[in-house]
Amino acid sequence: MAKKKGKDVFKASAKAAKKAKAVQKIERKEKKKVTKSKDDFEDDDQDLESILDKIQREWEEAHKVTEELVEGPPSRRANATLTPCPNGNHLWCIGGEFFSEDGKAYFYSDVFRYSPEKNEWRKFVSPTCPGPRSAHAVVATPAGGGKLYLFGGEFSSLYQNSFHHYRDFWCFDISTHSWERIETKVRPTARSGHRMAMWKHYVVLFGGFYDPGIKTNYLNDLWIFDTQEYKWRQIEFRDNDRKPSPRSGFSFLSTPDGILLHGGYCKEYVKGSRPVGVMLDDTWFLRMTLNTETPTTGKSAADPLTLKWERRKKPSTAYAPSLRSGCTMALWSAKNIGILFGGVTDEDTSEETMESVFHNDLYGYQITGNGRWVSMLLKKPKKKGGAPKKKAAVLNTRPEPESDEEDFEDGEGSDEEGDMKETEKPSKPSKPAPSVKQTAPSAPPEDEVDPDDPMLTVPLPRYNAMLAVLRNTLYIYGGIFEKGSREYTLDDFHALALDKLDRYVCLKRSEIVISEGDEESSSDEDDDEDDEDDDDDEAQRDETESVTVVGDDEEKAVDVLEPIVEEDKDLRLKAAAFMGVAKDATRSPEDVISTPLPGETLAMFYARSREYWTQKAYGKSDNRGKLLRRDGFTLAEDRYAEYKPILEEVERILAEAGLDEEEMRKGAAAGPQGSSGQSRNRR
Repeated sequence: MAKKKGKDVFKASAKAAKKAKAVQKIERKEKKKVTKSKDDFEDDDQDLESILDKIQREWEEAHKVTEELVEGPPSRRANATLTPCPNGNHLWCIGGEFFSEDGKAYFYSDVFRYSPEKNEWRKFVSPTCPGPRSAHAVVATPAGGGKLYLFGGEFSSLYQNSFHHYRDFWCFDISTHSWERIETKVRPTARSGHRMAMWKHYVVLFGGFYDPGIKTNYLNDLWIFDTQEYKWRQIEFRDNDRKPSPRSGFSFLSTPDGILLHGGYCKEYVKGSRPVGVMLDDTWFLRMTLNTETPTTGKSAADPLTLKWERRKKPSTAYAPSLRSGCTMALWSAKNIGILFGGVTDEDTSEETMESVFHNDLYGYQITGNGRWVSMLLKKPKKKGGAPKKKAAVLNTRPEPESDEEDFEDGEGSDEEGDMKETEKPSKPSKPAPSVKQTAPSAPPEDEVDPDDPMLTVPLPRYNAMLAVLRNTLYIYGGIFEKGSREYTLDDFHALALDKLDRYVCLKRSEIVISEGDEESSSDEDDDEDDEDDDDDEAQRDETESVTVVGDDEEKAVDVLEPIVEEDKDLRLKAAAFMGVAKDATRSPEDVISTPLPGETLAMFYARSREYWTQKAYGKSDNRGKLLRRDGFTLAEDRYAEYKPILEEVERILAEAGLDEEEMRKGAAAGPQGSSGQSRNRR
């Protein structure tokens, strides 16, 4: 009995030991499994860190900004933006366009910074930046270390026959010199020639134009971008509310109470008549009120921003500028005065000719109160003794006031009559002196010239110049001047101390030679020569054509073969070249009708060229009737297939520019006839 009991105890202890051993084995397995999982997690963490590090390096490479010290101002250009830095003593110049003497257009996307203390220009290049453009709009805000906001603009074909408008929105960080594209579902339509102003934390956009190819559509819609919420919204007004008419190229200046709008340009289209350019000189004030009160409980929050257009009466003063376009005021914030320089006055004398007068005079518009124009005449230095010398002939087109003493004085800015004297304006605006219409007056004898006369320092007349006021100094760069049948894009750079008004300082002289003998009377000969050149061009059009393509940094010459382009060329380069010649007016009618357009589907292409392809098939096939039309469609389909890769790349370029598919279709529907024949620069 004792033996059996001892045996049972041994079995129980062995069983317990076996069970404990099994538990330990399970624990070891679990521990090993946990250790392995931990190692796997550590490996995953290491992989994730390497992935994030790779992404960071790729982003930095894509956004790497290079800074370069350059000699003098940017190259010749107009319709760029010149913006005062919101948190430093700098000027920022972005984009622009250049028209060569042979009628070609070049567009830029570069960014320059000017420092007055050092009189130096620096260029900033980033892989991520807006495309080449002109007639865009830029505003500045000191928030977040300083930002520049850019919207819209245009890019034209090499021969200015077609225009592609942007609707993209960008932000330039001044501290890092990097660009960021802001994508929003709701945004303004594509446009050029619009204006923007910064009011508190809102970007305010108004007007501009859009040219689909048949006629130029001018706009008068108002948009607001909230930089805190990153949202666009359109401001709707009632039908009976007063508001400015559609226009482009106007002045748009921000004030503490709202935004001032003055002038601009548009075209009137009357059925059966040619379009007529209209210069505007009306003044409006967009009164803006921000309601910061918290709504009471139970009531829905009202719109915190209230906007209302108010039309200002035309002031009666001799200091108001004559009717003109191509001039935009810059804000002198220290005095709350808008500064206007130059411009052009066009007068349609007949169906075929247009007389133009170019200006180089200076005006000031006091924004406070009801607004009025004030004198900005340059002041002659006081003579210590002796008889004063005679005044030199100058290129100034403004009417002289009754007294030279009625000049703008430093410190003026109130509405009191004692601060700024005004005289009654004549019933009709006086026309500029005809002597400055096209040629400069002959130089007076040396003994009659006063070397200290400040009028000798006035820049050449021009329009579409870039203006900016930094502290108390006005800066003028570039612009366009026309003489006879020729157009000159300028590259000179000037400064004027507004608080002194003593003389212009030329920071960079223009090296452009303006021909003295190129008058309008020679335009007929030029036209005859152009006709002969056109005939030669058409004879050679079927062979190889040399086209200059606008790039970010330099112009590249490529050879375009019609209909097939060399396969080893880059597709983007071929697409850019195709855009440059797609609507070239010098091409033969056969070439125009047999070439598909950007945004044109196969059905649209065949619909407008059906007769051409039917005639082609008639000479190659014995079929008639329906079978002949089918052969013609096959020829059109083959032609379209040859251009399809280029057309798709062009559509990608236009999509990157911000054009919708509908807008591309509108441009294609406009056909190859191009836009109206008047000068695009007035727009």
